[in-house]
Amino acid sequence: MRLLYSAVWWLAMPMVLLRLWRRGGKEPGYRQHVAERIGFYPPLAPQLAAGKFIWVHAVSVGETRAAEPLIKALLDAYPEHAIVLTHMTATGRETGKQLFGQSPRVLQSFLPYDTGWMVGRFLRHFSPCLCVLMETEVWPNLIVQCGRYKVPVALVNARLSERSLRRGKRFATLMTEAAGGMSCVGAQTDADAGRLRQLGGGNVQITGNLKFDVTPSPGLLALGAALREQIGHRAVLLCASTREGEEELILEGLSRRLQSPANVSLLPADLLVVIVPRHPQRFDEVAAMAEAKGLSPWRRSSMDKQPVPARVKVLVGDSMGEMFAYYAMCDAAFIGGSLLPMGGQNLIEAFAVGKPVLIGPHTFNFSDITEQAIAAGAAQRVSDVDNMLDAAFHLLQNDSQRLAMGEHAVRFARQHRGATARTVALLTPFIKVG
Repeated sequence: MRLLYSAVWWLAMPMVLLRLWRRGGKEPGYRQHVAERIGFYPPLAPQLAAGKFIWVHAVSVGETRAAEPLIKALLDAYPEHAIVLTHMTATGRETGKQLFGQSPRVLQSFLPYDTGWMVGRFLRHFSPCLCVLMETEVWPNLIVQCGRYKVPVALVNARLSERSLRRGKRFATLMTEAAGGMSCVGAQTDADAGRLRQLGGGNVQITGNLKFDVTPSPGLLALGAALREQIGHRAVLLCASTREGEEELILEGLSRRLQSPANVSLLPADLLVVIVPRHPQRFDEVAAMAEAKGLSPWRRSSMDKQPVPARVKVLVGDSMGEMFAYYAMCDAAFIGGSLLPMGGQNLIEAFAVGKPVLIGPHTFNFSDITEQAIAAGAAQRVSDVDNMLDAAFHLLQNDSQRLAMGEHAVRFARQHRGATARTVALLTPFIKVG
């Protein structure tokens, strides 16, 4: 099965590289460092070449943010080691640069494609003492090559939905071999741990969710306060990490209400809806949608320090790395990826700054934490876009309920911290010192 998997990779490689180049037309980062993806790397700086690498792989933005407290803890615990931080997406790499660009002990690279030859070149170049994969990143050839080069593999902050488990069982031979090649697994929840064991994972421990240990920087909180000052005393609904198809539903629902005299009276006074698309290549598209519906959109990138006019009903958050600032500036937040069957997105950042959360019906990627948050009074489930807007408008006009949910959110976030220390303890036996 793995030989067939490898053959498919090699046969598909021309199309993979063509797709990468085409995607780079919208996101230039995909046309940079292409050689790294096929196993070629520049020489290491002298101060790094003699050091020891811990390899952390965080595929995209969410995983990179989640890895932040773990990487900082590893750098503190192992001062003689450096981190090689790999990504698959350009936005993940940019996020890593924002977080660690000033650290001489963190080196970034794209992950090589999952062929034995390319992964082998990576391992020979960096000689890591440990490979740490974040959340769901199980690559069969990578794990086999790590075994060949005597590099232990850890899967941390691991999650596995029922849907992903069913998919994994279709390729049981391939996935069982990969899961069995991991030295340890740090699962987010009991349910995740059980599903990972079913897939063949051994030494599975429950370490919790690293995202609860991510704290907003003072700079982002100050930026959020500054943005709020530009907005003024308006009711602000944030639609965070929205996915394709959701923005159109939200904008249509908002437009319909603003055009109906009966509904306008039910809206919060001076309402402003802030939409932050999950993927930056869609910023222009979402702004154009809002313009077409007569919502007079502004863009975060053009705000400067001007007050936001009352005529502006929609603000498009077309920036990267500012999500905590957006949460700090809003009154309530809807978390995207959940109105349509996409599995949801991270809702923990909103809790960290004490904001009430609305979440749609499709949260299979974050099912356990979503249900716990709802039970704790920090989040509210909505059935569709109309239900979401109605619930949001109710919260924005009900100070006591909104503030109570915010307090529950902060308490919920605090109760779940500590995953970083537990994860470092899990990894410690596999890190070479001396």
